[in-house]
Amino acid sequence: MLQANLISTGGSPNGQLEFITHEIQVPVSYRFIPKYRKKVLYGQLRNDVREIITMLCRYKGVKIISGAVCVNHIHISVSMPPKISISSFMGYLKGKSTLMIYDRHPNLKSKWDKAFWARGYYVETIGNVTEAAIKKYIEEQSEETRKEELHSTSL
Repeated sequence: MLQANLISTGGSPNGQLEFITHEIQVPVSYRFIPKYRKKVLYGQLRNDVREIITMLCRYKGVKIISGAVCVNHIHISVSMPPKISISSFMGYLKGKSTLMIYDRHPNLKSKWDKAFWARGYYVETIGNVTEAAIKKYIEEQSEETRKEELHSTSL
């Protein structure tokens, strides 16, 4: 859903606005994975990744609609201002989060050299899909991952 808010402040005697503030939120859904699709996002690392992603989004003024940290990937649906490009936001998110993860978990740094996340990511703009449908999809993905975890640990 594209939201546009126009706020006018002030005005001149001839009826023209002195300035206009606007905000357009573009809903986007991301999916990205750790390098080599390793199943490492569990326990304390899962909590740290969730906290780091939330903090980095807040720094950029990006609103998290919904998200899930699964053992081998992350789903996140965000609403971001149009001044931020999708590719620059993902570069920022993956780059800064890698540094912050390695600060908290230095033992992971030696395993995969410098990169924690895989090079690519999947992104789609949401368009006519409702926020409820996105949340449902992410919840279903989380549930599917939980089932896989239970199945893999019971073997």
